Amino acid sequence: MEFDKIDRELLKLLQEDCKLTNKQLSLKLNLSVTAVYERIKKLEKNEVIKKYVALVNKEKINKSFVAFCHIKLTQHSHDFVVDFEKNVTTLKEVVACFHVSGDYDYLLKVVVADMAEFREFIVNKLTSIHHIGSTHSMFVINEVKHTTAVNI
Repeated sequence: MEFDKIDRELLKLLQEDCKLTNKQLSLKLNLSVTAVYERIKKLEKNEVIKKYVALVNKEKINKSFVAFCHIKLTQHSHDFVVDFEKNVTTLKEVVACFHVSGDYDYLLKVVVADMAEFREFIVNKLTSIHHIGSTHSMFVINEVKHTTAVNI
């Protein structure tokens, strides 16, 4: 899909605040409300816009402990990879999972209340997944930058 300048600006505005109305967007983009509506529908249809979400303040819901876990599988067979990915997606504490290159196979972002809950997660949930050979965890000291916006 080709993006023109208006598509790019529309995506930028929606990433900043997806609750802007089509009327508000039309004023910012100098387009009609119908034109904005049609552009958004086209972006959704082509799955450029996958879904709309609310970003939650982790501190307000007592989930401010963030850890990154490197995971190494015992083998790299298709069955092991598929099984690990199926199981890790069921863990509610894992907010992101990436299959990566390098010394480890996966990088997980885990969000929990505190160190005790993280230990509980590791001991009772993560280690119950078959085919994990080793893990290495790092804890966030301070979140310097966090955005979901993709530069377009």
